[in-house]
Amino acid sequence: MLNKSIIKGRGAQQNVHNRFFQLSHEQRNDFLEYCAKEGEEPDKNKTLYLPVFPKTIVNKVKSPDVGMAYSMNMYQGCEHGCIYCYARNSHEFWGYSAGLDFERRILVKKDAPKLLEAFLKRKSWEAYPIIMSGNTDCYQPAEQKFEITRQCLEVFLKYKHPVGIITKNALILRDLDLLKALSKDNLVNVNISITSLSETTRRILEPRTATIKKRLETVKVLSDNGIPVNVMLAPIIPSINSHEILPLAKAVADAGASSIAHTIVRLNGAIGGIFTDWIHKTMPDRADKVLHQIEDCHGGTLNDSRFGQRMRGEGQIAKQINDLVKLARLKYFKGKLMPQLNTELHEVYKDGQMRLF
Repeated sequence: MLNKSIIKGRGAQQNVHNRFFQLSHEQRNDFLEYCAKEGEEPDKNKTLYLPVFPKTIVNKVKSPDVGMAYSMNMYQGCEHGCIYCYARNSHEFWGYSAGLDFERRILVKKDAPKLLEAFLKRKSWEAYPIIMSGNTDCYQPAEQKFEITRQCLEVFLKYKHPVGIITKNALILRDLDLLKALSKDNLVNVNISITSLSETTRRILEPRTATIKKRLETVKVLSDNGIPVNVMLAPIIPSINSHEILPLAKAVADAGASSIAHTIVRLNGAIGGIFTDWIHKTMPDRADKVLHQIEDCHGGTLNDSRFGQRMRGEGQIAKQINDLVKLARLKYFKGKLMPQLNTELHEVYKDGQMRLF
């Protein structure tokens, strides 16, 4: 039975201690000040958008098992509130909590398009796919207000540079015009995350994301317009969505997806405590079972940081999950492949227009 005291519309149910406490912001002061100005009570669960001004926007990805070499993030923190999100830990580097702060204090990089353009014009840069976003969702609710992702897509189109997109928000369809223009030169692909076919599960696992119906429609619209779509069945969480692998694979294949990928949940850093608190409040009847099965996938702990092992897990439960995904590929995606993105046009358009020879 669902705990009636949970914070509705949020994933995390608490603000955990920041490991870098000497850098921490006061947990409530600026929020209370904001509420005072707005004449609201501080328990209204407001989201704050805070501008930040980084010097660079494209990051080299050093992890060998995440499938990308370069990424960029227009926002830090994510209002989607997915309880399992590995990006929660990065909020601590900004002095905030990986818990509720991650969902309610969104850092906005308004200069991202300008920084991206400067990066793509560098003489030393040789085109290689850049992924939006490797950390937090580039189409989270903030994008509807700030349109930074759309402006970045315009830059990628101007310089004919390949870009990959990771999202679980149907807002991406707002930019279908740009995606179609990029797709004509094989300059874009999209990764849509779909973790369940159950709206009940979606609401408590990913409280402010697009509905499952909307996400499947998004896969179909993109695919019908010639934009390659890979669906991330990620993360797979034992006894929460692990039984849905084959039905999920069939649903996304029917919607036109070209491929699927998956990871097994791992609760690194502060996320272990946040997830444990959450599941005891939202799924008390199976909380211990789920936690023990996650531990079974990672050698007796909630997290495994070993490259090559951390995403796939080990043990019998992990093997069953991985085998089911293999079966799903054979059954629903035989002969399908995601095309490689085009890296050959960028040098010709590096000045923003086709160079004369």
